Amino acid sequence: MIPIVIGVFVFALIVVVFIFVMGRTKSDKSGPGKRSKNREAKLQDANKRLAHNPLDPHALFDLGEVYFEEEAWDKAMRAYETLDDIVARGAAQGVDAFEVHFRYGFSALKLAMTEQAHKGFSMARALRQDHFETNFNLGALEFEHKNYEKAIQLLQQARQQNPENPAVLRYMGHALFRLKKPKEAMSFIRKAIDLAPDDKESLYTLAECYYEAKQTEQALRIFSHLRADPVMGPSACLISGTINTEIRKNDLAIQDFEMGLRHENIKPDILAELRYYLGTTLIKQNEINKALTQLKLLQMDNPSYKDVSVLIGKYQELNANKNLQIFLMSSSADFVALCRKIVMTYFPRAKVKISNISVNKNEWADILAEISTPKWSDLIMFRFIRTQGSIGEMIVREFHAHLKDVKAGKGVCMTVGSFSDEAKRYTEARLIDLIEKERLNAILNSVDAKAAALTDGKRR
Repeated sequence: MIPIVIGVFVFALIVVVFIFVMGRTKSDKSGPGKRSKNREAKLQDANKRLAHNPLDPHALFDLGEVYFEEEAWDKAMRAYETLDDIVARGAAQGVDAFEVHFRYGFSALKLAMTEQAHKGFSMARALRQDHFETNFNLGALEFEHKNYEKAIQLLQQARQQNPENPAVLRYMGHALFRLKKPKEAMSFIRKAIDLAPDDKESLYTLAECYYEAKQTEQALRIFSHLRADPVMGPSACLISGTINTEIRKNDLAIQDFEMGLRHENIKPDILAELRYYLGTTLIKQNEINKALTQLKLLQMDNPSYKDVSVLIGKYQELNANKNLQIFLMSSSADFVALCRKIVMTYFPRAKVKISNISVNKNEWADILAEISTPKWSDLIMFRFIRTQGSIGEMIVREFHAHLKDVKAGKGVCMTVGSFSDEAKRYTEARLIDLIEKERLNAILNSVDAKAAALTDGKRR
């Protein structure tokens, strides 16, 4: 039995191999060689007919079909462009007009000839409104031309033929986002990302949707994830940093902006914004020297960018004067400590006893002090105003009223800014000294030395 079984098995194997070889032989006969011959014959026949009639619609169709199938888009485009005009005139009996318009549009699209592509797809859609590729490509072109409402209408029709196509979902989501409809856009973009997880641009737009919809935490999570991406990274760092400044996490914002600047090939507008916001955030953190470095780099590339020149002028002065920096920018505790030092050294050879300190919303500090000199003694009220702007009459009036309430004999009002003419006229007949920027700067420059001398004198 065993030899018989083996014999049957071998015979069956020979039959299978024979069938396979015959199949391959038959396949080879109809393979590339035959296809090549068919192509050459088709081209030869089409060109022969076109030699007699350059506008032969059937010859043009055959010619275009060969090049279209081979993805020779420039040659296909020339054939279909001529044929498209013939079909539009109704002079191409027996030629599939829809196919001509569609292929004309598709070839033009592949050659980035968007105007011709739009024309071809529009004419194709006039004949058939249920063709997926026509609706999709026309919708994508409308999107690129920023006709978002029209794009959505066309994409909705494409979606009826192919509901789960990631490209359709993507364009739908992006178009809705451009129309300021972030919540509607989210559902489409999320589906598109599920189907095409490597689509970083859609992930970035999803984060923008969350941001616009006030879902800051979700937005920040995605932007943080994208910060290292070589393409989306700089923009992601910029928005991540912006969000962190809005929620007052300036340390994290600085990290975001610095990470963005470490990328290569940053777009000029993004680079400018990264430098600007890094500089202004460093100012908030009192890191003036680092801030000036970024602002000056920005000024070299964009001399008129926003208020960079003003910021550099302002903060260069602050950087050179530590006490001025404390006066304007430091915490209330440091500001009050500096003001105390000024009060203690304001009158030469005076004994000073501070009786009260009050701070108004970090806008100014009032210090009431008993001053005794060899020639006079009095209760003096000092007000230190933290602004570089102009101080008007109303604030000076309020200060004068406060002097009366505490029964102070005199007031001294200081600002790094200036006092308006009305404020100065108001104090002409009143015991209030107004000290503006120039004089206050002199005081700030000398107060440390005076305080040190006063301390040494007490020790002796």
